[in-house]
Formats: sequence, C-alpha cells, structure tokens
Amino acid sequence: QVQLVESGGGLVQPGGSLRLSCVVSGSTFNFFRLAWFRQRPGQPRDLIAGILKEGSGSYADSVKGRFTISVDKAKKTMHLQMDSLKPEDTAVYYCNVVQPGTFTNYWGQGTQVTVSS
Repeated sequence: QVQLVESGGGLVQPGGSLRLSCVVSGSTFNFFRLAWFRQRPGQPRDLIAGILKEGSGSYADSVKGRFTISVDKAKKTMHLQMDSLKPEDTAVYYCNVVQPGTFTNYWGQGTQVTVSS
C-alpha cells in the first residue's frame, strides 16, 4: 500500500517562502507522474505543479516562476519550494503520485498553507 505523508505547511507573510515535503512509502519509488495540487475553500482541487518520470517540471500559470517542484529519489521524497507567496496562494496543498502501468492515483493527507499579514 502506497502512503504519502506531507509536511511543511503553515502561516507565512506575503512575500515569504515555504517548502512542502511529501515522503512516499510502501513501494519502490517508481512513478509515472509526481504532482502537487491545491484546493481553496469552495473551489475544486487544481493541479499546480507536476513532473513526469523522464521530464522536467511543469507549472500552472498562477505559480510559474515562484514555485519549484523537485524530487529526491534516494529519500523517496518530493518537494514544493514556494517563494514570493501571495494571499491567493492560501489553500490546502496535496501531493499526488500516479503509478506507471495501472495509473493508480495516491494522495497525501493535505497540508494547510496560509499567506497573511
């Protein structure tokens, strides 16, 4: 059973930075896609950053140039570095793994990010 455990959320002032982490356990670190989503109150869950196994990161326009997705294969961990944070970045952030072959989706439990002065 694949499990994803997130950490790193919290309260930050506008213009500040946070780094989210997501540790993947329960399987070999073999993925089709790793991604971060976020969900604002009353809104659908949106894809904001993703990386394919052999590719580089891709980003939603709303976070491009401010957020960076990365992978540490040795530690089976993915990160989301968030810089120049804005109040509109306030949301619950979820990590997501899509396995190759079955394309099964796995989700983290979500971590709250609040950007406020």
